Amino acid sequence: MNKTSSYKIVQPHRFGLFVLIIFFICMSSPIQAETRNTPKNVILLIGDGMGLGAIEIARQLEYGKTGVLHLEKLEHVALMRTYSANNYVTDSAAGGSAIATGIKTNNESIGVDANGSEVDSVLDAFQNNGKKVGIISTNMVVDATPAAFGASVPNRWTGGANIARQLFDNRIDVILGGGASYFEADKQNGEDLIAKFKQAGYGITKTKEELSSINNPAKLLGLFNPTYMNFKLDKEALHSQEPSLPEMTSKALDILSRGDKGFFLMAEGARIDHMEHAADITGIWKETIEFDQTVKEVVDWARKRNDTLIVVLADHETMGTSASETMDITALKKIRVSSEYMSKQLTFDKNNEINPESVVSTFKKYAHISLSDQEVDQFIDNVRKNKTLVYPKHQIDWEIGSTIARYHKAGVADRSIRAASSTGGHTANMIPVFASGPGSEAFDGVIENTDISKIITKAAGVPFTPGQHKTKEE
Repeated sequence: MNKTSSYKIVQPHRFGLFVLIIFFICMSSPIQAETRNTPKNVILLIGDGMGLGAIEIARQLEYGKTGVLHLEKLEHVALMRTYSANNYVTDSAAGGSAIATGIKTNNESIGVDANGSEVDSVLDAFQNNGKKVGIISTNMVVDATPAAFGASVPNRWTGGANIARQLFDNRIDVILGGGASYFEADKQNGEDLIAKFKQAGYGITKTKEELSSINNPAKLLGLFNPTYMNFKLDKEALHSQEPSLPEMTSKALDILSRGDKGFFLMAEGARIDHMEHAADITGIWKETIEFDQTVKEVVDWARKRNDTLIVVLADHETMGTSASETMDITALKKIRVSSEYMSKQLTFDKNNEINPESVVSTFKKYAHISLSDQEVDQFIDNVRKNKTLVYPKHQIDWEIGSTIARYHKAGVADRSIRAASSTGGHTANMIPVFASGPGSEAFDGVIENTDISKIITKAAGVPFTPGQHKTKEE
């Protein structure tokens, strides 16, 4: 009787212990670990120049002080340093290259180390591992950030045509954005590079409608503007036929997700940075919200699969942009076009001097600001004297943006700081990194921009050696 009672009490205890041991063995086995923690796909979303200030401006203007952006809902957050090899403030070329290659390089350099040697990127690593790859940008696809993932050139300003050829040679599966002029014959020694893409089996799209209707080819090239794609703020005024960043990303996901090996996609909301250079607070709002809608598009897509790592970050911060207490949100929300659009409404006299009357009418019509004669004279004098080190063609629209920002007491670096800056107003401020999905827990604490590609490839089980010289046939 005692033996029977003892047996009935002890036996379930032993069985429970046995089940617990088996559970821990299974959870620690390589198969289970891979199933739970190894992403099949990686999506890297880069808001160029998007620091905490741009994020907060977008949140305040779109949703108010209690609102929440989609990127803020991602489970894991880190802070990232951004300095380059030769400057404590990076430009987009060196910043994008550090994220893409895992090593520091000099400002203006793309996909090379500090000595100028070409190195592999995280995109190369995924492609060499049999995965599909894609790049998207609202900038030109041959410009700094997208180029850092798909090409290598010593100088961003002179390498555009070479980058376009490398994007073709590297057979990147999906390429969407602006910069069509760099693929055309006059910049390709008489060769039509777009025609070569088509001959190689790429679907070709040039408008929003074509992108929507194309029947998901195996590879896709979409070039929607000769240079930069239009600002979100200007699309209605310009009757733009361009797709949005969420629309381009959605199409890329449709194409890249076919097959069983997975993919790597980098999508850039590039024009946040351009709006920040111009101190265009309204434009920062609109560009950042479009980027945030892309985050939602990606998260909604990935939620159905549970096999995708999503990382959201910036390459640097621009102009010390901040949501200052004094910022006139109501007035800023009434502006309907960018400072760049406004600059094109100005007229000039025979000496190429700005007509004061056009300054008055432009600010009144588009910014709803009545400038005094003294303010008009000051504006014209600023344009005449305060030359910028980079992007001189944007000198007028940058001055318009700074004038509006000052008038509405928005938080942004002084125009003189921008003019004296070799990066046009970038800062060394750390930027936030948001992550979700398998492997995202590694994004924690303060990290370097060179850590991004290392964390991504480690999580995905993709071999990657930062600084490794190019391994593809050129």
